Amino acid sequence: MLPSALENAIDALSRLPGVGPRTAERYAYYLFRSNPQISKSIADSLLNLHDKVKSCPITFALIDEDEDVSPFYDNPDRDKTTVLVVEEPLDIYAIEQTNTYKGTYHVLGGAISPIDGITPDQLHIGELIKRVNKDNVKEVIIATNPSVEGESTALLLEKLLHEQNPDLKLTRLARGLPLGVDLSYADQITLSAALENRTKL
Repeated sequence: MLPSALENAIDALSRLPGVGPRTAERYAYYLFRSNPQISKSIADSLLNLHDKVKSCPITFALIDEDEDVSPFYDNPDRDKTTVLVVEEPLDIYAIEQTNTYKGTYHVLGGAISPIDGITPDQLHIGELIKRVNKDNVKEVIIATNPSVEGESTALLLEKLLHEQNPDLKLTRLARGLPLGVDLSYADQITLSAALENRTKL
């Protein structure tokens, strides 16, 4: 029988995605054997996670608590007439690492998935349509993940955006991204090629 504090740590760690019981045990035991300062540092960073991070009210990217809007939006060097649409906030940083994109972003907050109960009204699609009109957007690059859910979301975005503005240029990342791989896991070369070779819808 393990000490209750160790069992609690294992249980907490096993709730993380991709962390099974054995991996959780190894993590917990490693932390127990390590300098207590490591555990304290991890605990403090987790406690600050919800208090110190919030969403940009325009792009829905993650920002610091003292920021009003995302630097990806209010930076004058960013082209506000081009918006790249992603599913999740961390997808932005995958694109940024390519150093090839100079427009702004819009985070949907997921993809349409009836099985998971995610419907279009739960995503930031309405806000995107308002942005397109407000910022006089010329091009929307749809960079949803190459999955069934991502494709369904992209098709809906194409339909809704064209209904609102038939002259809007709609593009997608080129099909260089392998199926089933999230943007945040794709390598920089693949992302750069996909971004540079985006195609018109």
